Amino acid sequence: MEPEIRICSLLPSTTEIVCDLGLKDNLVGITHECDYPEEIRGVEVVTKSLIDHTGSTSGQINTHISEALHKGSGIYAIDNEALNRVNPNIVLTQELCEVCAVSYSLVEESVRTLSGDQKILSFEPSNLEGILDSILQIGKQTNTESTAHSIIDQAHSRLDFVKSQTLKSTETPRVLGLEWLDPPFIGGHWVPEMIEIAGGTPALGKREEPSKQVTWEEVSKSSPEIIVLMVCGFDLAKTIEEFYLLSESEFWKTFEGEIYAVNGSAYFSRPGPRIIDGVEILGEILNPDIFVRKKGPNAWKKIN
Repeated sequence: MEPEIRICSLLPSTTEIVCDLGLKDNLVGITHECDYPEEIRGVEVVTKSLIDHTGSTSGQINTHISEALHKGSGIYAIDNEALNRVNPNIVLTQELCEVCAVSYSLVEESVRTLSGDQKILSFEPSNLEGILDSILQIGKQTNTESTAHSIIDQAHSRLDFVKSQTLKSTETPRVLGLEWLDPPFIGGHWVPEMIEIAGGTPALGKREEPSKQVTWEEVSKSSPEIIVLMVCGFDLAKTIEEFYLLSESEFWKTFEGEIYAVNGSAYFSRPGPRIIDGVEILGEILNPDIFVRKKGPNAWKKIN
């Protein structure tokens, strides 16, 4: 008899994948940043942030994180007592970004304290296919491979629909996705691909390249016609609030293109199932004459 599957997800994205696969009841541990779907409320939280960002601007958060990384003190911690209580046999984590989640080395160190055998599965997707493959890999390890294939097939159908519709447009506007506002970081990895599928041309950034800090001069020289604020970890309301704090800066006062804010945390930052919604949101933004808006008011908003 196979042992019960007990999953600890150390990423919001893999938490969403696990639930989509119908494994919510097998989810025994999550992170302090896991907030979707609502059914995960009550699952043991096994991580915490070592930096309190409450009420901080993006500039202040960037300073706090930079200082912590410079000191080598880390940004997140694992609650080893909580991890031992839930005693998972599958741990889902990543090595892609030390700012986004607990470091892989810390995960390994904590898992060594557990009893029994544990599998650590690490995910580092850099494009949309990689994100979908993460779903398949988790499915294979949890006896839900058939469900995983169904989710992936549906995702491909949705992407194909967006691609087919954008072919009707004769315009490919230059689009800049900003993952952070102060200082500016351009969206990387899968973001340029999302922009292209939705009918735009990335003003900065190439497919699969990491997000990187740029200057406002570089942003200006890239001549974006549309800027999408997809701030990592921020919902729509927080993104708009942050924009207005910075809107009197020279760049924003002189920018003549269109500016949109989106729920970056839900639809752009996390390499999980809702990244497909992110592509559809971009389709609605870039081609309003082709796509009827179906996303709710908390998904995106034009702010200029």
